[in-house]
This record gives sequence, structure tokens and C-alpha cells, in this order.
Amino acid sequence: MFTNETITFIGAGSMAEAMIAGLLKNEIVAPQQIIVTNKTNVERRSELKETYGINETNNLEFAIKEATIVILAIKPKDITTITNKLRGVITEKHVIMSVLAGITSSFIEEELMAAIPVIRVMPNTSSMIGESATAIAGGKYTSMPQMLMAKDLLTAIGQVFVIEEEQMDVFTGVAGSGPAYFYKLIEHLQKAACDGGLKPPLAKEIAVQTIVGAAKMLEETSTEPATLRKNITSPNGTTEAGLKALEAAGGCTAIEAAVKGAASRSKELRTEYEAVISK
Repeated sequence: MFTNETITFIGAGSMAEAMIAGLLKNEIVAPQQIIVTNKTNVERRSELKETYGINETNNLEFAIKEATIVILAIKPKDITTITNKLRGVITEKHVIMSVLAGITSSFIEEELMAAIPVIRVMPNTSSMIGESATAIAGGKYTSMPQMLMAKDLLTAIGQVFVIEEEQMDVFTGVAGSGPAYFYKLIEHLQKAACDGGLKPPLAKEIAVQTIVGAAKMLEETSTEPATLRKNITSPNGTTEAGLKALEAAGGCTAIEAAVKGAASRSKELRTEYEAVISK
């Protein structure tokens, strides 16, 4: 448990709530160590206070001065509004953790005009159930102890991977957008099962358990996916027939194309965000 840290969330949306819920559920911090603030939504702050027993305020300066860790969980378009307010209030004793998609740590550092440690954080939507694949990358002024602290903190919402910031786009393509690929796969497994005569609820249950079981096999056996695939692919059997149909329909290359397409769009968005925000 982090007993000496106070964490301020700037922004009170679903990602902030997922992180707050994970931190408290795993007893990483106590409720009184968390402050949440946002621009105008008093009802949302009150809701989080009532649900989790945390502190809330509309006084940004107070929220920053009380904190040791500041988590930016706002919309990317609002970043310069916040950095303008943080300038002169935030100090080198703070660590900023940013979950803003498309905003680099160097952009935030430049906006703050000070040697502030900034850690870029990329969780995915599975953080809502504590199963996120989260990437972190340190900025210019971030130390190794601060990175280790961030990693320990973020284990509250799932597994944490330390990567270089230039790898964030491909991470977004794999883990950020990845859940959507699996949801799409489940949709089609369910449809195919229904076309074969199964009722939709049963078809969904079977498809979901199949994915869960395969994921656990990968996790618990540490066996390479190619090996597991070969182990269940008998010559001239049903699995081989299914895999051939998948390949013939372009399904195998489509998976790679999905990751590359998402990564490419992540890179484009980053350029677009910073170009617009900098004006």
C-alpha cells in the first residue's frame, strides 16, 4: 500500500473511475488519499465521492498542492487549458501520469515549461474489471524509481508493460484497440453458431468460454500460440478445414492489417491533436 502518496485525478470520467475503483479494491491507497477534480460537473464529483469515499473539489490549485501524483484523465483537446493552469503550481516534487490518447509526454513537458516528471499511460477498456493491458513510458525528466512506482500503482487495473514512447502507436493497435477485435470475433462466432441452429444466448456463452479458455491456455502454459494451434490441428480434421477457410477468406492477414491500421491512425491522431492544440 502507498501510504505517503496523495493522488489527484484531473477529470472524472470512466477511465478515472476505473482507476479509482482498482486502486481502492486492491488497497493500493486509502480513499482519503484520492482527490478528484473536474471543470464544472459537480454532480459527477459528488457521485464519485459518495461511491468511493474519496475527496472532491473544484479548486484545481488546492488539488495539485495536496498531491504527489497527478493523473490527467481529461479529453485531449483540453490539455492546454489544464497545462496553463498547472504552470507555476505543479513542481518537480509531483509526478504527472497522463492517460491522454495522442498527447506525448514531450508536448506536456514543453507546455509546463519546467522539469516535471511525466509518465504516459495507455490502459485499455478492460481496466473496468481489473484486466487492462496497460503500457507506460517515461518522459525526459522521469526517474527509474518513479517508473517503478507508476508500474506498482497501475497493477491495480491489470498488467503493466514498460515500453518506449515511440512504441505507443503499435501498442494502441494491439492492446488499445485489441478488445474490439475480439468482440468482433465473438460476434461472428455467435452468428455462425446461430446459423447452425444454436440459440443466441447459448451461442454467445459458448463463444465467450472458448476465447477465455484459449487465453488461459496461453497464459498458464506459457506455450507459444503456434504450438498450441498445431497441437489441435489434426491432418484433414475439422480444425484444419476451419483454418484453411479462415486463411482463404483473408482472416489471417486481416488481423495483422487491423493492428497496423489502428497503429497508423494512432500516429495520425497524435500529429493532428498536437497541430490543432498548438495553434
